[in-house]
Amino acid sequence: MLKKLATTTALLFSLGSIASHAADKIVFAIGGTPNSLQGQTAQEFTNKLQARLGDKIKVEYYDSGQLGDERQLIQKLRLGTVDLAAISSIMSSVAPEFALFDMPFLVKDRQHLKRIDDEIVMKDLAADASKKGLHIVSTWENGFRQITNNSRPINTPADLQGLKIRTPQSEWRTLMFSTWGANPTPMAFSELFVALQTGVVDGQENPLSNINGAKLQEVQKYLSISNHVYSPIWLTASENGWNKLPAEVQSAIREVAAETQSWSFAKGESLDKSLLDNMTQAGTQINQVDRQAFIAASKPVYAKFAEKVEGGQQLVDRAMALAGE
Repeated sequence: MLKKLATTTALLFSLGSIASHAADKIVFAIGGTPNSLQGQTAQEFTNKLQARLGDKIKVEYYDSGQLGDERQLIQKLRLGTVDLAAISSIMSSVAPEFALFDMPFLVKDRQHLKRIDDEIVMKDLAADASKKGLHIVSTWENGFRQITNNSRPINTPADLQGLKIRTPQSEWRTLMFSTWGANPTPMAFSELFVALQTGVVDGQENPLSNINGAKLQEVQKYLSISNHVYSPIWLTASENGWNKLPAEVQSAIREVAAETQSWSFAKGESLDKSLLDNMTQAGTQINQVDRQAFIAASKPVYAKFAEKVEGGQQLVDRAMALAGE
């Protein structure tokens, strides 16, 4: 009898803790560093959301993978130990349609991205994520990705031949770089600096803000401007967790997230210029890739996407059609 009573008491305490957590705090986590655009955007969102919610609900924000990398954060969203997370390239491992954003040279500019977000992400891809238990709140910027390495300037895909290039844990990014002749090596971003420093990998690909935020230029000689992929980052909750939030809290998160999207795009555009200037002054050797050579070499990636992802060709066609509006 005493054992049964203790078990019941523990259960009630646990339920009470969950209810208390839902009522008095929101846990928000990212994998990026504070100085990256992802980190700056997340901090902007945190500050604005806290101001909007006032003293009744505390927004607890963790950066730099303190609560885990993006795969772990997705799991914690589902477990309910994290309420909001910023998820980027690995979203395609949840819903394969998100690999649209792993297609090389698909996104023309930020205005194009905004149209894709309005017409495709929030109308279709968000529904695909919902079926897998994740709720897409907003699309922010991770940035246009560039290639760095310690061996040579990258002008054409042939220059990547044999180089170990760190990629996110995304099957499409690894396919892209293997198609171009590199030896893609997926690993968590938190492991990257040491891997470059010790020669475990020769190079990597990331937006300038991520490169600068993690000080990767300190262990990389060459920066090749490719803009090969535009990486969004999605403010994400679990469907169960989102549905448990009070309606007024949901509204506050949506409104602040939309404001933060505009801030993110403007900040990303500004950083593209200032960070490139900073790296030039720091002595990084910078070149522009032969874009047409890379586009020609990317055809197998698009063919595989159309073959493997249901409706993949239609997604690509719709996204490209939005470029010229």
